[in-house]
Amino acid sequence: MKLTVILVLFMAAGAGAQDAASGIELWSKMKPIRPRGYVCYRAAGPIRIDGRADEPAWAEAPWTENFVDIEDGGKPPPRFRTRAKMLWDDRYLYVYVELEEPHVWATIRKKNEVIFYDNDFEVFINPDGNNHNYYEYEMNAFNTIWELTLDKPYKDGGPAHLGTNLEGLVSAVHVKGTINNPTDTDRGWSVEVAVPFKGLKKYATNVPCPPVDGEQWRIDFSRVEWLVDIIDGKYRKIPREARPEDNWVWSPTGIIDMHRPERWGYIQFSSRQSGTDHFHRDPTLPARDLLMEVYYRQRDFQKQHGRYAASLADLAMTGPAPSPIEGPVDLATTDIGYVASVKIGLPDGPSQLLHVREDSKLWGD
Repeated sequence: MKLTVILVLFMAAGAGAQDAASGIELWSKMKPIRPRGYVCYRAAGPIRIDGRADEPAWAEAPWTENFVDIEDGGKPPPRFRTRAKMLWDDRYLYVYVELEEPHVWATIRKKNEVIFYDNDFEVFINPDGNNHNYYEYEMNAFNTIWELTLDKPYKDGGPAHLGTNLEGLVSAVHVKGTINNPTDTDRGWSVEVAVPFKGLKKYATNVPCPPVDGEQWRIDFSRVEWLVDIIDGKYRKIPREARPEDNWVWSPTGIIDMHRPERWGYIQFSSRQSGTDHFHRDPTLPARDLLMEVYYRQRDFQKQHGRYAASLADLAMTGPAPSPIEGPVDLATTDIGYVASVKIGLPDGPSQLLHVREDSKLWGD
């Protein structure tokens, strides 16, 4: 019973409220937002996980862009800056994050509790880039962590496997001030995490893990920020009903839901000297976007008609596909759903065929 209650609460809060908008209305908000990219260089020396990132290797690593509101377009910039760095070696993906915060507080000390009820930092990793079988990590300023796995996004039925902790993961927090002390003004807190590739292998079924030079994975970061009052010398979180929490992210999804892996950013692993490589945009992204439009239109069609459309005309998707997509989308229905396929020409090689099905799984041949 406890597991069920936690899962329902998580779906209601952490997954983002699913409003009454149609699938294509949601996609129209999401599609214009380009996923961000980051070149992750090999660590040029040992990394000590203490939340401070004061090793020379970290000094050479570039910062990500500052985090933005999860909905991005037209939303005010976050009140406090958040930015990240990444490094890797044969054993770990390293993540370092700085979170500006004048009032650092936390309440949760038990591992694998619902951490986003506090202010938190979150990591989402989908090595295969297929929207399925992805890893989520959360932590608060006490360095209390929560790890979970999703077979597929909540909108597609999940489920979430709670407490799927990775053996060998190491994390630390450094508070620049004093935690849970309303009488002073803090500078913020910083987070350092070493995520073991050994543990990530079960999420990387179609790509090397550890990665190889030039490999790209899908990844994103989120920061949940609650407003607080100071009552009787203690912090008191303002409840969601009075003022919803802020969601600040690295690569925005366009809607208040982090569980849209198709909008996450890209991490590109590089063995070159720091600062000498450049990020290569995913050449299959136009095909991915077209297939996800089919997916969102199919969701609307199924809700209206009780079945999936068997033609693009039924989905109001007429006209030629944009270059470099080759030919029309092929749409084949099955007993339980459909498979949509499209071919895209690649700049440095042969064409590639990509597919999506009714539960948002997206893969290539």
